[in-house]
Amino acid sequence: MRAFKLWVRKLYVGRDRTSVRFRYGLILFDLVTILFFVATAYTDHGPVLVAISVMVGLVILVDFSARLWIARDKREFLTRVYTIADVVVILSLLLDPFLTQSLAFLRIVRGLRLIHSYHLLHDLRRDSRFFRRREDAIIAAVNLLVFIFLTTTAVLVFFIPPESSETPFIDALYFTIATLTTTGFGDITLATPAGKLFSVFVMVVGVALFVRVATAIFSPQKVRYKCPGCGLYRHDPDAVHCKHCGRLIHIETGGVN
Repeated sequence: MRAFKLWVRKLYVGRDRTSVRFRYGLILFDLVTILFFVATAYTDHGPVLVAISVMVGLVILVDFSARLWIARDKREFLTRVYTIADVVVILSLLLDPFLTQSLAFLRIVRGLRLIHSYHLLHDLRRDSRFFRRREDAIIAAVNLLVFIFLTTTAVLVFFIPPESSETPFIDALYFTIATLTTTGFGDITLATPAGKLFSVFVMVVGVALFVRVATAIFSPQKVRYKCPGCGLYRHDPDAVHCKHCGRLIHIETGGVN
C-alpha cells in the first residue's frame, strides 16, 4: 500500500514525462466537463445524461480522494476553496438521478468546478516555461473568466427563470458581459432592488478585472525566481542581477536563436 501511495503521489507532483502528461490530462478533463456542465445545465436529463453525470462524478471523486490521500496536511486541504467547490460538484453529480424538476437548478453549481483551475495554475507554473513568462496575464485572464462564469451562474439561478427564455444561460451570459463592460444595451435588465445592486457589483468588479487583464498584457512581463539574498521573486526575464540587492541570480532561459 505504501508503494502504491508513493506512485500516486508521483503522478500528482512528479516531474517525469508520465506525471506531467497525467496532470495535463486532468486539465483537459476539467475543460471537457465544464463544457458538458454548461451545455446540459437546463436540458432534460434522460437516462444517458444521468449516467454520464454519475460517471463524471465518480471520476472527480476518485481524483478528489487521491489528492486527499496524499495530502500532507489534510485539514488544510479540506478547507481550500477549490476543495469545497469539488465537494459541491461531486454531490450534485452523484445525486443527479434524484434531482426533480424543482431542484434542477442545482446542476448550475457544477460551474464551481472552474475554481479548480486555480489549483492547476500551480502545476503550470512548475511545468511550463511559457506559463512562467506570461503568468500575470494568464492569471488575470483566469480571474476574469472565473468571475464571468460564476456571475453568469448567479444571474441564471437567482434572476432569470428557466421558462422565461429558450436560452436562459446565453441570456445570463449576455447580461453579464454587457454589464461588466458597461455597454448596457438594456434589453435584459434585473429590475428588482437586489438585481440592481447585483448589477452594480458586476460593473465595479468586472471593470477592475478588465483593467487588470489589460495591464498584465501590455506591461513588461516578469518571471518568478526567488533571489537567494533578499527574497525578491519577480524579475525581468533577462535579469542577471537582482534589482533590489544586486546579487547575482540565475534565471533559467531558453537562450537566443
